Amino acid sequence: MNILVPVAAAAAVFLIANRFYPRWIARNFGEDDRNEPPSVRFADGRDYVKSRTHVVFAHHFAAIAGAGPIIGPTMALAFGWQPVWLWVVIGGIFFGAVHDMCAMFASFREGGPTIGEIARRTLGPLGYLLYLLVLLITITAVNATFLNLSVTALTSVYPLAQLGLEPGQTLLNTHPQPETGVPLAHIGGIATTSVIVLTVFAPLLGWLIHRRHFPTGPAYLLAGAVCLGSIVLGFVLPVRLSGDVWFWVLATYCFFAATLPVWLILQPRDFANVQILYGGILLLFASVLIRGLSGATMEAPTFDIAAGQAALRGAIWPILFITVACGAISGFHSLVASGTTVKQLARESDVRRVAYGAMLLESFLAVLVVVAVASALSRPEYMDLVFPAVEGVRSNPVLAFALGVGNLMNAALPFIPVAVAVVIGILMLEGFVVTTLDASVRLARYLLEEFWRFIFLGNAPALLRSPWLNTLLVVSAMVGVAALSALPQIWPVFGAGNQIIGALALTTVTVWLVQRSRHHLFAALPAVFMIATTSCALWIQVKDNLLNPGNRLLGAMAALLLFLAAGSVAVGVGRFATAAMGHSRRPLESAAGGK
Repeated sequence: MNILVPVAAAAAVFLIANRFYPRWIARNFGEDDRNEPPSVRFADGRDYVKSRTHVVFAHHFAAIAGAGPIIGPTMALAFGWQPVWLWVVIGGIFFGAVHDMCAMFASFREGGPTIGEIARRTLGPLGYLLYLLVLLITITAVNATFLNLSVTALTSVYPLAQLGLEPGQTLLNTHPQPETGVPLAHIGGIATTSVIVLTVFAPLLGWLIHRRHFPTGPAYLLAGAVCLGSIVLGFVLPVRLSGDVWFWVLATYCFFAATLPVWLILQPRDFANVQILYGGILLLFASVLIRGLSGATMEAPTFDIAAGQAALRGAIWPILFITVACGAISGFHSLVASGTTVKQLARESDVRRVAYGAMLLESFLAVLVVVAVASALSRPEYMDLVFPAVEGVRSNPVLAFALGVGNLMNAALPFIPVAVAVVIGILMLEGFVVTTLDASVRLARYLLEEFWRFIFLGNAPALLRSPWLNTLLVVSAMVGVAALSALPQIWPVFGAGNQIIGALALTTVTVWLVQRSRHHLFAALPAVFMIATTSCALWIQVKDNLLNPGNRLLGAMAALLLFLAAGSVAVGVGRFATAAMGHSRRPLESAAGGK
């Protein structure tokens, strides 16, 4: 099949869906821009910061996109490209975007609390405690996964010859492979320099936007110029650090980024970094368009169920659905939507623009990833990189994506060398991963602070209210899990836990809507499907990991998640029944009314 067909079909369906479905959902919530936003009502200059729509969209998209829409579809391609494409399109429209928008809308109306706090108000103390524990365990797995992915991206190497470069080239920094002496190109070094430059630049950009009210146009131009300059500098002065060093550097960065005011590092870094992401997506789309018009077709099989089951150790249902992760639906998004983004919105109608629109853009990115990898890598190349048969060779879906992008861009735009295009792929991935990692650690800090408030009945000791201590605890947990778990083992647990958060968020919003006598099936039906899918997936992870000495930590995490999720669902069903019988009806409050 021509590669333009799945891309054009997905784009058309997404545009139609974005035009009609979020508007219907917004009417059901009673969207009204006269409602005072939490960013104004609780303005504090740290977390509640009223911001322009495009700035919030950039922050939100960069925070939610992460590695999920890249790594998830890349790994799921073991089942063939068509089932991945179908789930990304259907899931993005009716599951993921609905989930994100509902979580953000409920939070907006409640005054900006996290989805966990909304669960407390909706499901009661027991449901809240169970849900909060699920969130804390899962976000630890999320943080550990993204930390390992960041290290992998920043230290990626590849044989020089396979990038079309001669041993004497000066484009990329190289070093010999210890065992064979084959020259390896250190393609992660350029991304490393770019990451450092953008992080150092972030406070200045944040000061200009929020303290000097820098105009929108010049802000975009300045951020774009710095992004471009950071990449050029990366080719001239690539930074090469070992994986162990990067592991601790990133952990330290997360500690400060998650604690300092959001306008100082987190938001401006996302705003700057998203220029690379937008540029990469546009280049990728242009490459697909050019190659499609030239008659390029898919190299990957349409379906390969047997290979997928062998590689991912499970049937297409439920394994495909938890592997694709963020490209279709991600529970992590409910944490971003209610944890940071909602606190920056300037008006209520921005909920559908930011939440629904950003999720569909992420799903479209996942479609482009599917097409790039499925069309630009042969099946043997793909399997060797993502599911290597040689013992001791690590899975590297990061490199599979980057090489797919590199081959596709070079074929479409020959003036871009394969090596440069591969670097663009690495820059895209690293941009998504780091911007999600720092936001995720910040969200974990919020959740831990909520946990202490609950345990101590709203009167936690001063030490446990300290953002610095809570961030230290969160980072320590992330480091511990990341150090003990490799990517192929942790990804299924991350995926299942991530999706169970989505299922519980949809359950919470369903009860929230029923309590206010609103239509709820658009949230309830996806909730039922995701509960069944993720529960089955978690049970598989328990069986696969708990008896394996090397994976017992992951098996224990999966078992605990399954137990806590079952309890949360039981509480949710009870609250739903009570509300449906009319015993706990509430008015549909405005944001100004709060809770």
